[in-house]
Amino acid sequence: MTTPRETSLYKTLPLASDLKARRRYMIVDEPIVGNFRFGLLLEDLDIMAEQAALGYARSIHPDAKVVTAAIDNIIVRHVVDNDRDIRIDARINHVGRSSMVVGMRVEHTGDPATHIASCYFTMVARGGESAEESRVLPPLEYRDELEKHRAEKSMQEREQYRQQQAAQQEPPSREEYELLHQLHTAQDQPGFNGIKADSLVVESWERMYPEQEYVPHRIFGGYIIRRAYELSSMCAELIAPDRALIAAVNRINFFHPVRLGDKLHYTCRVVYTCDSFVCVEAGIERISRDRNSKALSNSCLFTFVNVDSTLQHQPVPGIYPTTYAEDARYLAAFRSHRAMVKHYDLI
Repeated sequence: MTTPRETSLYKTLPLASDLKARRRYMIVDEPIVGNFRFGLLLEDLDIMAEQAALGYARSIHPDAKVVTAAIDNIIVRHVVDNDRDIRIDARINHVGRSSMVVGMRVEHTGDPATHIASCYFTMVARGGESAEESRVLPPLEYRDELEKHRAEKSMQEREQYRQQQAAQQEPPSREEYELLHQLHTAQDQPGFNGIKADSLVVESWERMYPEQEYVPHRIFGGYIIRRAYELSSMCAELIAPDRALIAAVNRINFFHPVRLGDKLHYTCRVVYTCDSFVCVEAGIERISRDRNSKALSNSCLFTFVNVDSTLQHQPVPGIYPTTYAEDARYLAAFRSHRAMVKHYDLI
């Protein structure tokens, strides 16, 4: 049987020595702190998770393919320095019937090393010509207590994530009802000049080409994640008066595969703000080439923090939902943010 250690992979981004690589990951051509394209890192993480999962799946089924099912919380622990090398480690921590939980760790190498972020990717093994058939996988063998601990932790994190997602579907509590009531009442007052949620939306369209094919007839999920993140960061700038840095990826869900020729409609909305934090939800709708099918392919929630030039937190204005749908998005982000700050220290 295979052990988790035997599934390990790592990759180094040589930002310290390779000027071409450093420039590729820069946001602007200026010497500012945190000048790093986090969207490209998300793409790298998806590739690494896919490679780790694919190696294990193909050791059992040579024709196997893998697809990303979900990405749990990614908490940014440290602002990225674009002149230091970055190491990405991937390891399968747990195997289900056909799913694999891949633990990811990102850090600056050196002495001392700096922990940037950790997260879990859920990958699913598929087979067949169109990668539609499930492939059953054997469990891993855990030979020491550390490997057992990592497996248990990955499942605990996954269960906590499921509970957070389930809690977001619950009806409002009395406290939450009062919060929404106050937001709506304020809009009825004479001279109201607050920022309404429907004014904080960014949209984009894109067609998927053969160049972006990854699994047969399907588009690489990491590319779609990157595009959603980049649009979300621009959306956050609509309300962040200073500079919006990524603080956390609350969730990224994959519902339907994106196929060659599909058109994608990205819609990013500021759905909640609190103190210096801005939550942006990104929905990605796929429309088939023949325009006969339409479905939500991905849903993401990102948390940004508004900072000044010295990375000190700065306040952002509150926003006001006006419709039932905006209330629901506001409440879901409110719950997600509250659950996250309860368990983690955000950047």
